[in-house]
Amino acid sequence: MKTISNKSKIVFLSTFPPTQCGIATYTQDTIKGITDVFGKSITCEICELVDKPKENKTQAYILNTKNREEYAQVAEEINKDENVKLVHIQHEFGLFSGNYGDHLLDFLNTIKKPVTYTFHSVIPNPNNELKTFVQLLLSYSNSVFVMTNQSKEILMRDYEIQDEVITTVPHGTHIVIYEKPEDAKAKYGIQDRIVLSTFGLLGEGKNIETGLHALAKIVEKEPNVLYLIIGRTHPNLIIDGVDAYRDKLEAIVEELHLQNNVRFINQYLETEELLDYLKATDIYMFTSKDPNQAVSGTFAYAMSCACPMVASKIPHTKEVLTSDCGILVDIGNVDQFAEAALQLISDENLRYEMAINALSKMRASSWENAGLTHMNTYKKLMENTPEIKYTYPDIQLRHIKKLTTDLGIIQFSKISIPDLESGYTLDDNARALIAFCMHYKLTRDKDDLPYILIYLDFIERCQRPKGDFINYVDQENREHIEQNAEVNLEDSNARAIWALGTVVANSDILPDNISKKASKCLLDSLKWAENIQSPRSIGFATKGLYLYHSTIPNLYVAAIINKLNAKLLANYEDTATEDWQWFENYLTYGNGILPESMLYAYLITNKPVYKKVALDSLDFLLSKTFVDGNFKAISNQSWYHKDAQPAEYGEQPIDVTYTIQTLNAFYNAFKTPEYRKKMKIAFNWFLGKNHLNQIMYNPVSGGGYDGLEKENVNLNQGAESTVCYLTARLLMENFALSESKVIPLVKTRSGVAINS
Repeated sequence: MKTISNKSKIVFLSTFPPTQCGIATYTQDTIKGITDVFGKSITCEICELVDKPKENKTQAYILNTKNREEYAQVAEEINKDENVKLVHIQHEFGLFSGNYGDHLLDFLNTIKKPVTYTFHSVIPNPNNELKTFVQLLLSYSNSVFVMTNQSKEILMRDYEIQDEVITTVPHGTHIVIYEKPEDAKAKYGIQDRIVLSTFGLLGEGKNIETGLHALAKIVEKEPNVLYLIIGRTHPNLIIDGVDAYRDKLEAIVEELHLQNNVRFINQYLETEELLDYLKATDIYMFTSKDPNQAVSGTFAYAMSCACPMVASKIPHTKEVLTSDCGILVDIGNVDQFAEAALQLISDENLRYEMAINALSKMRASSWENAGLTHMNTYKKLMENTPEIKYTYPDIQLRHIKKLTTDLGIIQFSKISIPDLESGYTLDDNARALIAFCMHYKLTRDKDDLPYILIYLDFIERCQRPKGDFINYVDQENREHIEQNAEVNLEDSNARAIWALGTVVANSDILPDNISKKASKCLLDSLKWAENIQSPRSIGFATKGLYLYHSTIPNLYVAAIINKLNAKLLANYEDTATEDWQWFENYLTYGNGILPESMLYAYLITNKPVYKKVALDSLDFLLSKTFVDGNFKAISNQSWYHKDAQPAEYGEQPIDVTYTIQTLNAFYNAFKTPEYRKKMKIAFNWFLGKNHLNQIMYNPVSGGGYDGLEKENVNLNQGAESTVCYLTARLLMENFALSESKVIPLVKTRSGVAINS
């Protein structure tokens, strides 16, 4: 029986794979970006543009652009589906028949759905006929996407299109797991070579000849260079089986005696393999010779894979390629290409800096972020549309496992490469232990058990005879007492108690040796714990002690919970006013643990005052962090002081996750629906509902980005941010499961994916 979906539909008029052209691939990737983020409530369909009849229909609609009658016919077909809320036309003048492709007007005159466009070409200085035609196209829509600011400026200046009609969305890119070129080269056995590369469907416009002639000059000084020319010739250029352009390039290679320095990869590569080649590239040679080329997907992809660039000056490269990411050269200038490449070859540190800068700059243009930008515009155009909901990404453990050694989880990461010199902290291993217990409870994946034991052993190793813990262990000596003397250890010690309590709370599913070890460590820490003073430390310890007591009732543990929270209550009574119902004169990080601590004290003692303060302080915190229906973490730039305006920027994942944890605890206690609603809103911060409209995680590895700043995302994926993202994601998974008891678990390579 066919299942009828009521999800809203967007229909894309475009070429589409297996057709080999840039627009086909662009549309495929755009759709993937949209559905990865919003597939829970949006379905994308294709109206495939072909230039001859197609017998086997593989898409929802087919439009033979050479047959004028079909333009109106297809529009009528689309009109019949009430779930279609928008038509998105990928516009290139050569895609449609007629003068300037004006047969498209037959479609536009018939379609009754809202319409938008992506203009893949924006021609400057148009004649009157072209200008009038573009204005006519937009009279049917009042919405158009372009990929560069320059294209937007041309539309406004030369075509008199209003600013509000235009949405700029950079050409999308694929998120990769960063690795240094020398590591990526090993896959292809070229780790002993300096690798230059270029890719794409080859043709005269790519101007590979310039790269080859520059290579001849480069190898005179650097004979170890290898130039990878990746991609097939454009199918339209192969006539009767003759590939004249490639024959021409091969003749140049032979003429210049470059056979040992050039490798043709004459394939249309799958995306993953293409990205692997780009990660193995030391310098990317962008040799295009079209001075009016508005945008280049190959250029964007290379930068997003951390390739230092030597690039022709076209509108796209002039707008995006700053001097900290690469070198711009004149179109077709062989000497400039050679000189720039040699400059980069001679300076490995410069190449590394450019690579990181390029990766950081282009991460904002990921297909997921492009999907967010598209949807923000779509919402303004679509009518009678159900709520657009985020789709939760797969749970990934790849990065957290990469950060973990036999000793524990490493503290920091340079982008996605673990920084061994940063060592290990009790804080991070406690957080990781909690997250893996959650994951094991959800999946019963036995691969989790060795990691649980590693993190637990780390905590045990850090425990001192009096029951308290050191916080820092370095990689080389496996202990570093000096640093432990310099930091406030209460928070980290209390987090260890939280983690140990979490293990004990899962003793019904964990091996006995793990549960007993955690229980012993926790009981040994109690004499230290009862004298904790700082508010957050009280909160962390209370959570762990509550979890322990709920599993193994213990009057001494209950008494410590009451003693600690009496201190916290005294803080509140000393500080709180009608307008500032809080435990301190400022809000800092991890604030949710304080009302949560009061909640646990109430659940243990049943004292009404704990319940009242728990609810009042939570309401106060939520009033400061949920603004205009969105979540905004307290800024770490200056914190939020009483009687002062809060700083706007500098948000960290830990605050989002603690908020979700606190709301989850209060929901479990009181079943107030608003708490669950706010959990969703807070988690959407990770999914792009933040002031930059960017995702805050790496969907390939599960790495969590370290921070959201005013104008950029900090792409380092350290232990704290990665574990916090994973913890929040697991909480939302449990949330989804509780909403629908019939959702099946689907195993992935490193976790689970559940339709949520």
